[in-house]
Amino acid sequence: MLSRRKFLAAACATALASSPVIASGLRQRKKLLVFTRSAGFQHDVVKMNKGNCVVHSALTDLAVREGLEVECTKDGRVFTAGNIEKYDAFFFYTTGDLTAEKSADGSPPMPKEGKKLLLDAVASGKGFVGSHCASDTFHSPGGRYANSAKDIDPYIAMLGGEFIGHGAQQPGKLRVTSPRFPGVGDKSEIAITEEWYSLKNQPKDLHVVLVQETAGMKGHDYARPAFPSTWARKHEKGRVFYTSLGHREDVWASEFFRSLLVGGIHWAMGQSEFDPQPNIAQVTPAYDTLPTVPPAKGK
Repeated sequence: MLSRRKFLAAACATALASSPVIASGLRQRKKLLVFTRSAGFQHDVVKMNKGNCVVHSALTDLAVREGLEVECTKDGRVFTAGNIEKYDAFFFYTTGDLTAEKSADGSPPMPKEGKKLLLDAVASGKGFVGSHCASDTFHSPGGRYANSAKDIDPYIAMLGGEFIGHGAQQPGKLRVTSPRFPGVGDKSEIAITEEWYSLKNQPKDLHVVLVQETAGMKGHDYARPAFPSTWARKHEKGRVFYTSLGHREDVWASEFFRSLLVGGIHWAMGQSEFDPQPNIAQVTPAYDTLPTVPPAKGK
């Protein structure tokens, strides 16, 4: 007969095994770096209040629940050759040139070599997850309303998309095109209020998870056909997941968004199996048709 201690241990193991994602995380104890430096505009959800912010708090809670280690910082000095190897994946909620000295939040910059170290780490097999303004980071040269073709910034090329602009916050719809992607669930459409990003420089190898439906949206940046809003892709040996969602605090509190992030994080870390076959041409055939350059004010 099992002792009480052994019985409880066996019962606990059985319960954990019934949740493959959590059990996998507990076995491996992988480490996620949450990086929220705002070299450009600083969003409210990453403004620090008594040593914490919405993004840090939400991802710390999710990491504890999922059996992951997490480190949250705005300090770019973590991106050094001796330190970056500690992490299995990187979560970015950032803006601007992260190697620039000045920042909206007063945080130390990423070393000049830090950007290449990050990209090399992802290419070698580490995971990358970006939310919302991660696409408003390290911009490509050229005009805002033009695809950059061969001049795409290497960070943007890794991420799979680049911020153009956004209109006023408004209700919008996302079409689910990959219901089997981890964390998506059985929904066919998501209707929420958000600050919706218009995106460009999206490569042909994206596996689109959510599509931004633009019909009926108000604002010049949405005068275009539907385009990818959330996706997964392979970056050499690494896995990359991005969603344009995440501006509003109520979005961060929503069950769907948290489930989506958990799925994306576990997939990027290699803890969930999913083959991100490119589907961008099928689900958003006119994705690279961008808004025109808006007229100058007063004309």
